Amino acid sequence: MTSIVLIHGMGRTPLSMQILRLRLVKQGYRVLLFGYSQTFESLETVSRRLVSLIRHRIGAEPYVLAGHSLGTVIIRNTLSALEDSPPAACFFFAPPIRACKVARHFAGWRFYRLLTGEMGQLLANADFMDNLPMPRMPTRIYAGTAGPRANGWYAPFGDELNDGILTLAEASSEAAPVLQVASMHTFIMNSREVSRDMLNTLAALGLNCGKLTFSHLKDSGPSARSESRHDS
Repeated sequence: MTSIVLIHGMGRTPLSMQILRLRLVKQGYRVLLFGYSQTFESLETVSRRLVSLIRHRIGAEPYVLAGHSLGTVIIRNTLSALEDSPPAACFFFAPPIRACKVARHFAGWRFYRLLTGEMGQLLANADFMDNLPMPRMPTRIYAGTAGPRANGWYAPFGDELNDGILTLAEASSEAAPVLQVASMHTFIMNSREVSRDMLNTLAALGLNCGKLTFSHLKDSGPSARSESRHDS
């Protein structure tokens, strides 16, 4: 059976992934919720705990990593420690692919630093984010486009497509196909369009309830170039 590990975003808890979890469980997947505290834990501590969970709860069985926002940064930071048993696929919901405007704006605020800890500062660090590797296995990105678009002080993103936190450009990568979703950043993982596409992708990769070896998946997955959607 394929296991799916869901990793929540900044300031949230594993409960924020519960709707998606229930949809995946209904289709027969084993779903594990991974929690962390950006206030009290370092990125490396969280990454080590994620590796430990995978080794002890999943072992040699096929598995998938799916993260929301900061959860995708944790996945990217952890991948190098999983080279001997990598995930079969990754799913990124509203991922900050590079240092985003919002994180850079708030990085110097005392309350933001207290609340978000080291990881909040790393999100604003262009060198760190630019050097964080993207997954080499099949990966899907879901980028929200329901954020406000206008000119003026009340619209920090101008006319750019955004999800209220990230612009489409900040959530996109040439290394993976991007599906634009009419959703805000905070709730994008609850979108039925997201869960439907995720299930279809898992099925296309052969990641169903049966057992599958990693070698079978080595060259599977949709092409990032052919399936990227950048509708305006």
